[in-house]
Amino acid sequence: MLSALRPVSLVILQKLSLSYGKKALFEDASLTIGPTDRIGLVGANGTGKSTLLKVLTGRVTPDDGTITFRRNARVGYLAQELQTLPDGPLVEAVLSSVPGRDALDERLASTEQLLSAATAEDEQLELAASLADLHEERDHFDEHYGRHQAERILLGLGFALAELEQPTTSFSGGWRMRAALAGLLLQDPDLLLLDEPTNHLDLPTLAWFDGFLRRSRKAMVLISHDREFLNRQIGRVVSLELEGLRTWTGNYEDYRRLRAEEAERLLATAQKVEARRAQLQAFVDRFRAKASKASQAQSKMKQLEKLERVEVQRDRATVGFRFPPTTPPGRDVVKLSGLRKAFGDHVIYDGLEALLVRGQRVAVTGLNGAGKTTLLKLITGELSPDAGTITLGHNVQLGYYAQHHADTLDRTRSILDELMALAPDKPQAWVRSVLGAFLFSGDDVDKKIGVLSGGERARVALARLLVKPANLLVMDEPTNHLDLDSSEALIEALEEYDGTLVFVSHNRSFLDALATHIWDVRDRKLVPFMGSMAEYLGKLDAEAKAREESGAGLSRASAPGKPASDKERRRLEAEARQERSRRLSPLKKELEKLEARIATLEAEQKVREAQLADAEFAKDYGASGPVFAAHREAAEELERALARWEAVGTEIASLG
Repeated sequence: MLSALRPVSLVILQKLSLSYGKKALFEDASLTIGPTDRIGLVGANGTGKSTLLKVLTGRVTPDDGTITFRRNARVGYLAQELQTLPDGPLVEAVLSSVPGRDALDERLASTEQLLSAATAEDEQLELAASLADLHEERDHFDEHYGRHQAERILLGLGFALAELEQPTTSFSGGWRMRAALAGLLLQDPDLLLLDEPTNHLDLPTLAWFDGFLRRSRKAMVLISHDREFLNRQIGRVVSLELEGLRTWTGNYEDYRRLRAEEAERLLATAQKVEARRAQLQAFVDRFRAKASKASQAQSKMKQLEKLERVEVQRDRATVGFRFPPTTPPGRDVVKLSGLRKAFGDHVIYDGLEALLVRGQRVAVTGLNGAGKTTLLKLITGELSPDAGTITLGHNVQLGYYAQHHADTLDRTRSILDELMALAPDKPQAWVRSVLGAFLFSGDDVDKKIGVLSGGERARVALARLLVKPANLLVMDEPTNHLDLDSSEALIEALEEYDGTLVFVSHNRSFLDALATHIWDVRDRKLVPFMGSMAEYLGKLDAEAKAREESGAGLSRASAPGKPASDKERRRLEAEARQERSRRLSPLKKELEKLEARIATLEAEQKVREAQLADAEFAKDYGASGPVFAAHREAAEELERALARWEAVGTEIASLG
């Protein structure tokens, strides 16, 4: 049941219950969300995190309980699944996501028509006043939800200025997800519901998004497998535990600490109670039959009955596994020679050379669209190069974890059949034991792949890598659909893995723990680096500073003299003799300054983006924090400059 709410709270959930068959997700769950609450929703995969967000949006109806919203509260929701967008230019599709625009335009047009047809003076005055109010309302609407704001958000999310007028159908799934996120941010809802919003963001864009969210004063419920991102955004944790829906003050680290402290406290209390119970029971058993002690034994029995049992925490089973030992391949695992790959006119790689050596753990990094996933697909044979060769070394056994792993699984098969097909010579009991490590037991193994959640499919895809051991693992965003515990279990397993690893990930904890080498995708080639992500980002930072210092010295040495500016001044003074030129002059000067500033900002941003493309750098906030902050501030200044540049250009054009 839904109803309006007093202003104190934004949303109140009371005694919420929801079951699917025999599985109860929520039982008498209650939760209050304040107007500025920043909540991290955590829990194992399959416990109902995404379902709870859908309940809040009305997409899922609970079996029982009430959901009460503050009057006129607006809710915005970003799902994990691929988002649909209206056809047409990108910026128009984002603008259309804000409700009320079309209705307002219709009221304006209708009022204008009525005013044109009106003949009575009183009616004309009334309609003119209404029209003025509507124009004021439309101005306010455009100020908060207009094209400038939409463009600012799209640029911040990594879209190029030239892409804003491109049709939405021309963008890949990951970029359409970003566009859907842009529409959601433009709506500026009272409650923002975000389900893994960072899955399709590269590091520079993540930095902008991080800052955008932290500047917001609105309420938010966030699901994320990125521990550091979660910690920066939230001030409260709602966890889905076996004992029900729980609330904790602080970020994710605080939640883990507080829950561990509670577990110790409950265990200590339970042990004391059980010790007292045993003491009382022993007295009763010993003296119950003796007449001289009968009254005391009776008293002890009453005390025993009054003792309450202390429920200790019950933790859910978590993923726990190790990759089996592998047969070592030759020294050269993969060799890429003269590689070229293009999609139509868009060239991804041209003349690419790279060598992967046994034992390396290579993080492939770069901006979105640079070709990271394409490279992994070329290595695994999912794609063929247009030119050049890809040579796998001696005795290389390859395992591939795709970003969209659902595409690599047979949705019509059961979980057990999917794994048995990879290891037909293995006993079913052995395959079941592997699945048990990934939390599939009993009748669970008979579920069809098609009915599984994203997290469950991710666990099946990981289990396949154990059933068919590989000494070369190629992994594309392996943590995207895993909960935090499963993600950390995967990191631990890969730390002990004895093979060679090539992976793409935006998860900074994952990158920090595993990368020993970096392949930076840029300018249609790879820039290799031996070292951790933090070391590579430090190198980029040093290079950027050197370039900035060199550029500053060069600009001082080659600064133009005054003649050109004097000539321009004399020309402008001559034009100022005419009224039109007098009005144009300051606008032209401002336009020149804007263009110069925009060029400078774009150049500086390219340097910073090259640094931030390396995910290890982002983890070390002592080093990367100032760069992130500078990137955000420059992005905002660039957006303002571009908007002003467009406005000045329009004004100049209107003056002829």
